[in-house]
Amino acid sequence: MMDVRPLHNEQDYDWAIREVSRYFEAEPLPGTPDGDRFEVLSSLIKEYEDNHFAITHRDPIDVLHFAIESMGRSQAELAALIGRNRASEILNRVRPLTLDMIRTISKEWNIPIGALTAQYELGRASA
Repeated sequence: MMDVRPLHNEQDYDWAIREVSRYFEAEPLPGTPDGDRFEVLSSLIKEYEDNHFAITHRDPIDVLHFAIESMGRSQAELAALIGRNRASEILNRVRPLTLDMIRTISKEWNIPIGALTAQYELGRASA
């Protein structure tokens, strides 16, 4: 029997995030029991986020910080995806995200592209 349940509240959502994050290191093959569980959990998480978070209106840099703080990601992982200096510059609002970066982060971290495409302010460099 597949161990999944509907996501009714934030505790259920947090449980699902913990469960699905186990598969990030080695994504299971589609059609296997773990692959089916990963797919169902991912769908439940996406539906919960779509219904409970106005994620398309959130600041993309806040979304990245959320992923680092709450989804078990790290700045080092972001750096591995987009480049060490770029990760720091983006998180510090010095450099904007590019379309290629957005696509890579979305695919690798399972974050909806729409969560990373909103306009946001870059910080002003101190002189």
